Parts: sequence; C-alpha cells; structure tokens
Amino acid sequence: MQGQNLKLKISNFELWFFAFSFQLLVVFGLCGCSVVEYFKPEGPPYDEELPAGYHQTKLKESSSADVLTTIHRPEYELLSQSKSVVASVGQKKKGHKIWFNMVAFDENKLAAKRKYFFVVDEKGKALLFGPKRSLLFDSEMVLETEVLDKPYANENARRIAILRQVLENVRGDISELAQDNKSLDICGMLINQTLETVLQKLDDSAVLASKLSDVDGFDFDHITLGKGSISMGITEDIVKVEVKVGSLTWTFEDPFALEE
Repeated sequence: MQGQNLKLKISNFELWFFAFSFQLLVVFGLCGCSVVEYFKPEGPPYDEELPAGYHQTKLKESSSADVLTTIHRPEYELLSQSKSVVASVGQKKKGHKIWFNMVAFDENKLAAKRKYFFVVDEKGKALLFGPKRSLLFDSEMVLETEVLDKPYANENARRIAILRQVLENVRGDISELAQDNKSLDICGMLINQTLETVLQKLDDSAVLASKLSDVDGFDFDHITLGKGSISMGITEDIVKVEVKVGSLTWTFEDPFALEE
C-alpha cells in the first residue's frame, strides 16, 4: 500500500511538473515575453499604496479638506467632485487596470459619510493555472436609522436589505460624477454587475446571507472574472462590505495531496 501511495505521489508530481513547465513555456516563450519583462516592476503607484486614502478617511470625522489631501495623487490620478462627493481615479496598462478612491459627505455635518476603494486589473501576472484578472471593492458607510431599524422578517432579510441599500448608495454617489469621468462610470458598472450577482444569489437562497458575517464571507461566481467572495459587517450604524474576485481569491492546491 505504501509503495502504491509513493508511486501515485510520483505520478502526481510528474503530471504537475509537466503542466508547470508547459505554463512557463507559454508565459515566457510562445507569447514572446522574456523572464525579465514578466517580472519587471510595474512602477508607482504600487498596489499597496492605492487604498491609502480609503484607510486614512474616518467616517463622521474627516472633512473634505482632510480627504482631498489624502486620496488624490495628481501625478497619477484625475480628480472629480460634486457638492457632496469626491473621487480620485487612476489607470495603468493602457486602461486595463483602473482604480479609484471615493468619499461622500454629510451635507449638514460636512464630514465623511461613505467611503469606497475599488481596483480592477484585467492583465495581472499569475503563474501556473491561477486567474490573472482580479477585482477588489471595499466600502464603509453610515446607514440611515430607517434602514437599520426597519422591521424585517428575520436577520437574513435584514442583511439582504442592507446590502441592497449599499448598492443603491454606490450607484447614487457614482452617478454624481460619472458624466465627468468615463473610467469611474466603467468602474460603477462593474461594481453594479458584481453586487447584483450576489443579490441574485441571495434572492435565490436567503439563508446564504448568514455567511456574510463570516470572516471569509460566502463565495459566488462572477459572470466574467470567475470565483469571488463577499463579506459584510455591521457595527452600530456603520456597515462595511468587502468584495474580492478572481486572482485575489485563488489559492494553489498542493500537487502532492492524495485524495482520500
């Protein structure tokens, strides 16, 4: 039995190694890309820098002046703003990578009420069999009392209603600036497509809403980008939604693992 397991492990390794070698040939040979080009740094702003403005913005505290000094990089991004919404949008890879930081303000208190970070990369780098494309959407917002305290049939119905309100708020904020910035309009359509996919799945099976509060949220299939996950947390009157799609959710399975 041990000899059969060892032979099976070797067989699995040979199959994995062949596939790995073939993938490298495709990436570095058949496509005409050199190893140096493939691993060449993309250049600033770097991925870890993109959401800095989002994290620095504090709901109920940050003013418009505070936000403008943190979310906008004039050398890389374009700024769009209305009376109550401001967004800084950038792109790379000839438009195949787009990101934005956006903040909406309470018109009475003049403080940040909603904040968003979004990035989609259609030409990411991935070895082996993992997806290259990815989408990340983070949002945090103060919800109205009538949404939070409205009587619902159960907790799952409440979660779904809150997520639907999140989408409505995203649509409203982006619509204020979309005519001024085509890239932001494209991002809005992708966010709408993603959250509508999630809501459709929740409409089909409301019990899945219970998984929104899990650390990893629950999984769904994006119509164009592949596997995705979404989580939602509610603390007092603030709701936080995190969405990851594509390569951000992919993990490499151990090629030596044996099925039981």
